[in-house]
Amino acid sequence: MDKVERLISIIMILLKKDLVSTKEFTQLFGVSKRTILRDMETLSLSNIPIYSVHGVNGGYGIMDEYKVDKRLLNSSDVENILIALSGLEKILISEEVELTIKKMEAMVNPLSLKGSIQLSFYAWEGRSEILETLKLCQKSIVESKIISFDYIDKDGTITNRMVEPYQLHFSETSWYLKGFCLHRQEFRTFKLSRIDNLKRDEATFRPRDYELEQKESGYQPQLIAVKALISPNIKDQFIERFGRKSIKSYSSDYFLAAFRIPQNSIGFQFLAGFGTNLIITEPKSYLDEFRSYLLNMVDNYSRYI
Repeated sequence: MDKVERLISIIMILLKKDLVSTKEFTQLFGVSKRTILRDMETLSLSNIPIYSVHGVNGGYGIMDEYKVDKRLLNSSDVENILIALSGLEKILISEEVELTIKKMEAMVNPLSLKGSIQLSFYAWEGRSEILETLKLCQKSIVESKIISFDYIDKDGTITNRMVEPYQLHFSETSWYLKGFCLHRQEFRTFKLSRIDNLKRDEATFRPRDYELEQKESGYQPQLIAVKALISPNIKDQFIERFGRKSIKSYSSDYFLAAFRIPQNSIGFQFLAGFGTNLIITEPKSYLDEFRSYLLNMVDNYSRYI
């Protein structure tokens, strides 16, 4: 975090709290006491009405008259924004999102934030590793800079790509980059976990009409109507994904689920995750392919163990 960002953060924190000690600031920003003192001097010289209180319980504060007018957003509005931001922070692991959250918290009395909704995500180790790729892509999108990288497809084939980056997209559990591939001369989507040796070129590009491209070429996999017997253990998961209307009573041991899903490895992988809690009943073509998929899994273990 550079000095300007730190000064903005200090102001936002002081807008939220009555008094903040020098020690709190040094721990939060990882800087020395002397640096914080210089920051306070800078803010004072910039006509920010900061005052100091000496003593054990002392610290820095900001005059009440300077605090933000909060009439445009009520506490409920801000809480809803903070819920969305906190969820994004856990997925994105970004200092920028964390700073935005502090700014929003500064707009209301902390006591008004009841935390009625909480979002939780897996703290996957790989997510932090992909952060640098994410940051570089984001910066390149903002600055319209061409990027190059080695791309590893699902079969392990490596190709070098030069791309005009347009959008980062988070879907299910993964990040994707949408951009115009200069080699293929068409818009493509790249999974960030398959990108290696990412570099940013100094050359800029003139953005194409990406919004029009999205409307014309949005890809949706073909979905097949499937029926399956499911155990009560996974009923809630099917309701969350396909809705209550997809579930009907069948017997004391099973429910009958009707839903639409791709007839490919993506669909098979999803269904295989339910193990013995799911039995495909129809159509026969889907059942046969799914059975072959499962038998290949078993064959892999038989071969190497």
